[in-house]
Amino acid sequence: MQPNNVIFTRPGNRRIGYQSHLQTIFNELIDSYIDNKVGIAEDFLSKSLASSLKSNLISLLETNQLLSAGTGNDTAVVHNKLYRSDSIYWLDRKHNDPHENDFFDLMDGFVEHLNRTCYTGITGYEFHYAFYKTGSFYKKHFDQFRNNPSRQYSMIMYLNTDWTATDGGELRIHNANHEQDISPTNGKSVFFKSSELEHEVLLTNKPRMSVTGWLKVG
Repeated sequence: MQPNNVIFTRPGNRRIGYQSHLQTIFNELIDSYIDNKVGIAEDFLSKSLASSLKSNLISLLETNQLLSAGTGNDTAVVHNKLYRSDSIYWLDRKHNDPHENDFFDLMDGFVEHLNRTCYTGITGYEFHYAFYKTGSFYKKHFDQFRNNPSRQYSMIMYLNTDWTATDGGELRIHNANHEQDISPTNGKSVFFKSSELEHEVLLTNKPRMSVTGWLKVG
């Protein structure tokens, strides 16, 4: 994490501390969620943290530590490449990886802010790296399990630099009256209610990377 005494400058020479800068980003994500049911913050991950997490993911890929992703939970997990073709690796503080721990520190701050300002009662979270090789996708689905409502909010943080429209891999949100396509550009975070919105990952035309997970209760 960046030290608390780092100073940022906004237009008009207004100087704010790092914690205030984070709160601004947190509020951007929350306010856009309140307005549209889909929160988006372009720079939720700093460039340095996004770069470090991407390096971790590439290292895991090169050492064959990523696992094929499935659908369902517990004993009901199903692996179907026609439905979902990404691979994953769970983040954990037990890894004692400094960059993962920086990410968890950021999430602790966001959860504290979310609970304090919106009374959401979030008590935990889980996150994994997600890697989509060229030609991968994830068909339309909800994130909350039918037999377990603990997942309350879904969050995705993207690790893709120099992404263009022709690269595909958009997150498509299926709203009641329209579809919303979100490009997986570096540092961006997307936030929505896990039980409310069906979504999918469209076919990606080059490798696509993210940190994906859920804020939970219980």
